[in-house]
Amino acid sequence: MSEAKDRELRALQAALAAEHAAVYGYGVVGGRIGEGQRADARTAYDAHRARRDALVREVKDLGGRPVAAAAGYALPFPVPDAPAAVRLAAELEDRVAGVYSDLVRAAGGGRRALAAEALREAAVRAVRWRGESVAFPGLAERAGTAPPLAAPTA
Repeated sequence: MSEAKDRELRALQAALAAEHAAVYGYGVVGGRIGEGQRADARTAYDAHRARRDALVREVKDLGGRPVAAAAGYALPFPVPDAPAAVRLAAELEDRVAGVYSDLVRAAGGGRRALAAEALREAAVRAVRWRGESVAFPGLAERAGTAPPLAAPTA
C-alpha cells in the first residue's frame, strides 16, 4: 500500500473510532438530556451511526479491518444532568470535527468531499449545542479541544 493510501486508511480508522465514541457518548447524552432537546440528540445519534456505518465500508474498501468499538469510553467530565449532557454533546461534536479535519488532509477526491461534509455537519451541531461557534472548527490546536473519547484502560 502506498504511503498516501496508508495515511488515508489511518485517518479513516481514526474517524471510525471517533464515531464509535460519539455513538456511545450520545447514549449518555440521551439519558440525561431534557425533553425539549431529546429529538436533537436522537438526530445527532442517528447521524453518527450512519457515518460510522459508512466509514466501516470505506475502511473495507481500502483493504483495512475496521477498528471495533470499545465496550465503554471515558467521558471528559461527569454528566449528571441536562446542562452537562448539552456540554457533552458539544464536546463530542468538536472531537469528531477534529478527526474529520485530519481525514480532509489525508484523503483525496470523493473521500475528501465526504470528510469535509462530515466536518461541516459536526461543526454545525456543535454550534447548535453550544450556542456559539469557534473560529476554526475541527482544529484542536485552535479551539483547545481534546482528542476523541478514549476507551478506558484496564
